[in-house]
Amino acid sequence: EARAWREWLLRAVAGDPADLQIMYGIAGERRIPESELPWLRGYASSAPVRVGNAAVDQLQLDVYGEVIDSLHLARSAGLPAERHAWRIQLALLDFLERNWQRPDEGLWEVRGPRRHFVHSKVMAWVAADRAVRTLESDPSLDGEVERWRAMRDEVHRDVCDRGYDPVRGTFTQYYGSEELDAATLLIPRVGFLPPDDPRVIGTVDAVRAELGSSGLVRRYSTAGSTVDGLPGDEGAFLACSFWLTDALHMTGRREEARALFERLLAVRNDVGLLAEEYDPLAGRQLGNFPQAFSHVGLVNSALTLASPD
Repeated sequence: EARAWREWLLRAVAGDPADLQIMYGIAGERRIPESELPWLRGYASSAPVRVGNAAVDQLQLDVYGEVIDSLHLARSAGLPAERHAWRIQLALLDFLERNWQRPDEGLWEVRGPRRHFVHSKVMAWVAADRAVRTLESDPSLDGEVERWRAMRDEVHRDVCDRGYDPVRGTFTQYYGSEELDAATLLIPRVGFLPPDDPRVIGTVDAVRAELGSSGLVRRYSTAGSTVDGLPGDEGAFLACSFWLTDALHMTGRREEARALFERLLAVRNDVGLLAEEYDPLAGRQLGNFPQAFSHVGLVNSALTLASPD
């Protein structure tokens, strides 16, 4: 199944790296236009009802890191190497090297202005880092390892200089902002900084304090913010709450991590499924259901808590 999924991924992302999309149809379809269905009220009158997704036309630089990290994991896990897979990664890296300094819409598919999202830059670092690791482990591959080391170092300096608030001791959502983003909880998980780095610990504490919602975690600051171009508030995001579980475990707070994990397991419905969000006040799941993102978080947290490290 992993090999088949990698083949699907390689087919989907092949072509001009500038045309890389953040989503495709099940058969690899590229055209997924968004439209509203005004004659439908939506679940609990949660209009507008949309089909398709306008995010298909967004620039999300983090996806380049996600693709390269996935292919690096496939190689590390022992899947037989595919030479054309490495060529595709080199093409993606070449594009990212020339474009990582651009603002984008980021992981959360914001409908507001493009910004320099910290998570997007961190994932650009991931792309360069995984290229370096791949070349170091297999010198027979074509590639300029020093070139990617230089890019990795440049991105790292940029994020630490412009995406970190030394007064509050936390990484922010985007350069120059005061808002926070739960995606910064992934910084130790992807290896950008070690878990015991004070900047990591400060970020975990700040996200927990400012984005916490009855012990769970919201995606990002919404009060007084216009970053996403949408009105109103939202529930706790379950994937982000699993990220907090991982971050607590990695920073040595293992009992708290396990307690949060147990809390999240209790949110599941009678057949063990999770939605996108949870409303702690109403005590019910919200948003897309079932949500793969939430279940991936659950599996990753279970593996993290089971690790002896």
